[in-house]
Amino acid sequence: MAKRKTKRIPQYKTVTLKGVVYYRTRIKDADGRRVSLYGKTCEELYDKVQEAKRQIEEAEFRQAYPTVAEYCEKWLKMRSATIRTTTLQRYETAVRNHIEKPIGHMYIDEVTTDDLRLMLVPLAQKSCATYSNVIMLVKNIFHSAMQSKVIGYDPAAALPAKGGVAKKEKKALTDEQVRVLLDTIRDLPPYVFVMLGLYAGLRREEILALQWDCVFLDEEHPYLSVRRAWHTEHNQPVITTELKTPAARRDIPIPPCLVQCLKAAKETSSSAFVIANSRGEPLTGGQFAKIWQYIKVRSTEKRCYYRYINGESIRYVVEPKLGGHPSRNPKLVYTMDFHVSPHQLRYTYITNLIYAMVDPKTVQYLAGHENSRITMDVYAKVKYNQPQQLYGLVNQAIGRESAESKTKLNSEQTEGW
Repeated sequence: MAKRKTKRIPQYKTVTLKGVVYYRTRIKDADGRRVSLYGKTCEELYDKVQEAKRQIEEAEFRQAYPTVAEYCEKWLKMRSATIRTTTLQRYETAVRNHIEKPIGHMYIDEVTTDDLRLMLVPLAQKSCATYSNVIMLVKNIFHSAMQSKVIGYDPAAALPAKGGVAKKEKKALTDEQVRVLLDTIRDLPPYVFVMLGLYAGLRREEILALQWDCVFLDEEHPYLSVRRAWHTEHNQPVITTELKTPAARRDIPIPPCLVQCLKAAKETSSSAFVIANSRGEPLTGGQFAKIWQYIKVRSTEKRCYYRYINGESIRYVVEPKLGGHPSRNPKLVYTMDFHVSPHQLRYTYITNLIYAMVDPKTVQYLAGHENSRITMDVYAKVKYNQPQQLYGLVNQAIGRESAESKTKLNSEQTEGW
């Protein structure tokens, strides 16, 4: 008969704590720190030691061989010290939805380039911006893991940087569309916001954080200063002096139409904020969405809504006609047959500056861009691109050159004769 193997239990030292005798021993945890373990009997303490050793071995293994999800969380924590809160929130959402969900369970040192390519397949149906953002995160996370010697090679290095569904080309509002927009929302809540976007080129976060102490309307040359930014955390507004980039801190001269608009708004304002809710506080994310609805509901864009009838959700599609109105609200008229977004206001401002031949460095400053390449590559679109609109400009440039060449040729021929 085989002898049963019995566990050998050490004879631990004892200590007295509050009149009670305990057996005690010390071990090193996964971080190398000495910790004490206690038990009322040697057997109890022995079992605690074995469980602690098992947990330490598991922790050491995970430190050496983390899963993708574990390393992603570590990477986000490391990045949190160097990026803005809003940027970190955007990174966290992208990492958890598009990286951790599909491959978070895999050990990071076992991930291959093919695994990453398969992970990106669903993203091919997303926008270019979403695809590019995820690719950027994947490349940074795996590059960091390789630098830290967590992995031996970088499977993300060979991934293509471009992909996803091509986004629609941005278009600035035409002068006629600006006129229609302003006529439509005059005396409505979004009017001041729209004016600041169109005639100062502020970002949404800059408009919603703007306070009257940064608006100088009585100067010889009126201007406003960008010194604060707005973002939301759990839908609640947060105002910070941390701007998108150092270049976002700027002083912007404002035209007379915006001066008059802000003077009128200031007369009726009891808040420190140019745009505030009924309590004088900055807008929440939900409150801003409601204000923007004043514009959306007056456009002819197709939209859907749902109604519950007898417990069943029924989907309705509405395709408004220009000049028409909702059956239940005859005072609301569909006056805009074009799309408007908050960023489009800023886009129109910058496009108008470029179209007016303002030099790129000045446009860069007014837009709050870190370099002029962003300004020219992203925003430098021809405002009017129809032949009849470009004829005079092209003919003037080419015609002048042709005339000068012809004069020079005649002069050379005369001298030669």
